[in-house]
Amino acid sequence: MEDTPSATPDPATSSLIASDRVEGTKVFGRDGGKLGAVHNFVVDKRSGQVAYVVVSTGGFLGLGQAYHPLPWSAFAYDEVQGGYVVQVDRRMLDGGPSFRPDSAPVFDDAYGRRISEYYASAPAA
Repeated sequence: MEDTPSATPDPATSSLIASDRVEGTKVFGRDGGKLGAVHNFVVDKRSGQVAYVVVSTGGFLGLGQAYHPLPWSAFAYDEVQGGYVVQVDRRMLDGGPSFRPDSAPVFDDAYGRRISEYYASAPAA
């Protein structure tokens, strides 16, 4: 019987990770405080590259929850914290583009520009 390769790379031997293992990963701000968690990715369907990471914040049982798309380039993985660090703080995150679970935007070029322009003033991670 032939061995079937695993869809999830071995974390001890690879820098690659399956998206389902990233969803739920904590996201920390530049001050080290927890901002939220990775909800999902927005992928460019032509290039296959991750364009944005949607961070979920707040809420209990779906009430009061908000989603904040940030450019993938703003994220840096921190092994010590066991999560991603972005060079924004809570105030900047809360003032940026966001949406509620029942009102997801269309991720078109105009919305992408809005996200990129808003976070362009944030230092690189």
